[in-house]
Amino acid sequence: MEKLRLGQYNKLRVVRSVDFGLYLDGGREGDILLPTRYVPEGTRIGDELNVFIYLDHEERLTATTQEALAQVGDFAYLKVAWVNQYGAFLDWGLMKDLFCPFREQKKKMEMGESYIVHVHQDEESYRIVASAKVEKFLQKPPVGDSSLEHGTKVNILIWQKTDLGFKAIIDNKYAGLIYENEIFRHVHTGDCMEAYIDHVREDGKIDLTLQKTGRSHTEEFAERLLFYIRNNGGRCHLGDKSPATEIYDRFGVSKKVFKQAVGDLYRRRLITITPEGLIINSYE
Repeated sequence: MEKLRLGQYNKLRVVRSVDFGLYLDGGREGDILLPTRYVPEGTRIGDELNVFIYLDHEERLTATTQEALAQVGDFAYLKVAWVNQYGAFLDWGLMKDLFCPFREQKKKMEMGESYIVHVHQDEESYRIVASAKVEKFLQKPPVGDSSLEHGTKVNILIWQKTDLGFKAIIDNKYAGLIYENEIFRHVHTGDCMEAYIDHVREDGKIDLTLQKTGRSHTEEFAERLLFYIRNNGGRCHLGDKSPATEIYDRFGVSKKVFKQAVGDLYRRRLITITPEGLIINSYE
């Protein structure tokens, strides 16, 4: 059996049944209780269950089939359920809330508000805790990492707004930045979305874009735009002066990609650009 992973999902075998639940084989950690309320219907002795392991109110290992909003090692956007004299307690989808002590808060957390935090196991107390001081848990990208090449698709968590744009956490590891002029839809702290690597700087900072980059993507959209114009009376009321949000709402691309595609169609003499928008040439 693999080593038990506290604060994460584990596949454990049912070894015995009691009035208040099932006991699962926790290996060297001993048997672990799965309370009755979390036992899937029809479960039998010998079955394997995918369960989340955490510490209950008495610091005992406990299993649950509830869906945790974050695991140990994750960055997450969690809401404060309540606050006491020791810190804040965050709702992470489980019966027992996740503790964030005052020393791990950038500013005093308030009940009902949500914050970006890192979930980890405290080395001293063995407890699973959260920290809003996320910078100290971010990694510096390795030099030459092929997974961070230009154009690579990544998953991001929007972290915070800055004067330059939005900071984001990439693949639960690295810090990245989406510049203001690359943002063409509504973005908020806590949003999870896909993005693309634009550039990894020498200092390890990563620039992101929300849109695919490169010539092939522009050509692909140019053909889609031409098809749209043909099927809409030979006209498109959007143009260079149109708001980026309106362009994205219509086509799902950034204004930069839209303008590149328009330029491509214009150079090929397929469209005419007018103050009222785009008109297809030789439209019947």
